[in-house]
Amino acid sequence: MYKPDREELCRLLDTPIFRKISETADTLGIECYVVGGYVRDIFLERPSKDIDIVVVGKGITMARAFAKRLGKGAHLAVYATFGTAQVKYHEHEIEFVGARKESYTHDSRNPIVEDGTLEDDQNRRDFTINAMAICLNSERFGELVDPFEGMLDLEERIIRTPLEPGITFSDDPLRMLRCVRFATQLNFYIEDETFEALCENKERIRIITRERINEELNKILLSPIPSKGFIELDRCGILDIIFPQLTALQGVEVRNGQGHKEMFYHTLEVLDNVAKKSNDLWLRWAALLHDIGKPRTKRWDPIQKWTFHNHNAVGEKMVSRIFKEFKMPLNEKMRYVAKLVGLHMRPIVIADSEVTDSAVRRLLFDAGDDIDDLMTLCEADITSKNEVRKQRFLNNFQIVRQKLKDLEERDRIRNFQPPVNGGEIMELFDLQPCDTIGKLKSEVKDAILDGIIPNEHDAALQFIIERAASIGLSVVKK
Repeated sequence: MYKPDREELCRLLDTPIFRKISETADTLGIECYVVGGYVRDIFLERPSKDIDIVVVGKGITMARAFAKRLGKGAHLAVYATFGTAQVKYHEHEIEFVGARKESYTHDSRNPIVEDGTLEDDQNRRDFTINAMAICLNSERFGELVDPFEGMLDLEERIIRTPLEPGITFSDDPLRMLRCVRFATQLNFYIEDETFEALCENKERIRIITRERINEELNKILLSPIPSKGFIELDRCGILDIIFPQLTALQGVEVRNGQGHKEMFYHTLEVLDNVAKKSNDLWLRWAALLHDIGKPRTKRWDPIQKWTFHNHNAVGEKMVSRIFKEFKMPLNEKMRYVAKLVGLHMRPIVIADSEVTDSAVRRLLFDAGDDIDDLMTLCEADITSKNEVRKQRFLNNFQIVRQKLKDLEERDRIRNFQPPVNGGEIMELFDLQPCDTIGKLKSEVKDAILDGIIPNEHDAALQFIIERAASIGLSVVKK
């Protein structure tokens, strides 16, 4: 980590956008600073298109003047209720707000806001690394204002609140999730006093809406090592409040000297394995929830020891309830996650035995276009400490993948529909809609998946005629 001097910061901010902001502020005679995440990310050398500007005065007035100075291509949005305005210009989003100080009541995270100084505004920031400001006025352009030693915390990789952390978190409990999220995204350490305040104020998280909780969980899930966030949330006790279905995976029960796998940390290991392969949020959700049905299906059997029969099917049904609880989309995203949770045992069962064409065809048919993601999840699910067994599974998965490729090229199974449809069957045998039609369609589908006949119209038609004859149906001549 480096600490640039004012000259270097001037160079880093020497762009048309910041120069026009500076000119606008000077023309209006307004004190003006770039603050928060943009400043932090300058020092972390992380690209950012979102710029937060604090003015000691009226942010909306500044935004209007800035948009006018930019001219064509600038789009202004004013949020008078909140005293903020946003200017979109090409790839940039610049948020303007007047410096303010805040106070809170115990039953709400919505602050009572008053006009304030830059110092007041920095005092209300969540973390020291987000409380730094750089002046944009021409006389002080590039001057860093860092009252809480945010630069030192960046160098030490520490998450710490500017003021007393208990007050910070009690005032706005969402900051507790943001604390864990930043620690996860940046791979930083939560300072001890700050972490203690997380533990002491965990119950305050109950006033945060599910939508805001889900927003932070999604950002944790999309972090390079998402398990870090869930471990921290568990350590401070927040996870059990917001996601008890996940903490229900914890612990190992032992009977007659036989214990089962610790499912919570296994789940986080699977999640990290998937994160190494894919940035897809919904595939990561599938990894997080893949064993969510195990606590409800755990049984002790003296012969089989610990069993979790049908945990995938139970987990699949739980997905919709979890999505609804977290106010997540109840659309194809939810169905995708539920589908992967429901199917995640299938490739493992195939890989643990002889890899037959029939089993692979059925897997391909059921998974459809999500087969590659399913295989990624299943390979991530192999976390055995027995390296010989682990490698055997992974080698067999390669055989499954090759068979999937070969059978798809040859039989066109993915998302296929039986080549003879119900209307053709009705006309062939002069039938009205009835169960027999569905039964014949199901039998021809099974015959194709089992490799008895090829996935072709004429072969399927002949098969249906023969099956129909066995139940007393004959083709009607016309």
